[in-house]
Amino acid sequence: MASEIHTQAFDPWQAIQHYQQAHMAAGKYGATASFVGTMRDFNEGDEVQVMTLEHYPGMTESYLDKICEEARQRWDIMDCLIVHRVGDIQPNDPIVLTCVWSAHRAAAFEACRYLMEELKSRAPFWKKETLPEGHRWVEKNTEG
Repeated sequence: MASEIHTQAFDPWQAIQHYQQAHMAAGKYGATASFVGTMRDFNEGDEVQVMTLEHYPGMTESYLDKICEEARQRWDIMDCLIVHRVGDIQPNDPIVLTCVWSAHRAAAFEACRYLMEELKSRAPFWKKETLPEGHRWVEKNTEG
């Protein structure tokens, strides 16, 4: 179980491969479910040029670890990984990766969705968007 905060761009597929090689025993899992969220160049009908994500160091990582542990208690999963960007993010940059390993697909899918939904609704991140006409703070996340 791991959570990582990155201040620079990351490759989600490389992160999965690296974590899997370092932490998952070959042949012990039958399912890997992942979700990658990337930055859109629009929100609420407006063009977005850059998004700045802020967080509370320590508090954010602790929360991400907490939801990983909750997922392990709710579903029969072997491990999970959350990687999240902070700082200035450009359109098409990966923002977040959630990944779950389990023996069977149902638990992996359900736990992966849970991690993402919990992260989006309650994790301590704050978003500021840069628009052609200035900046604005994002008040609420988009649904599903």
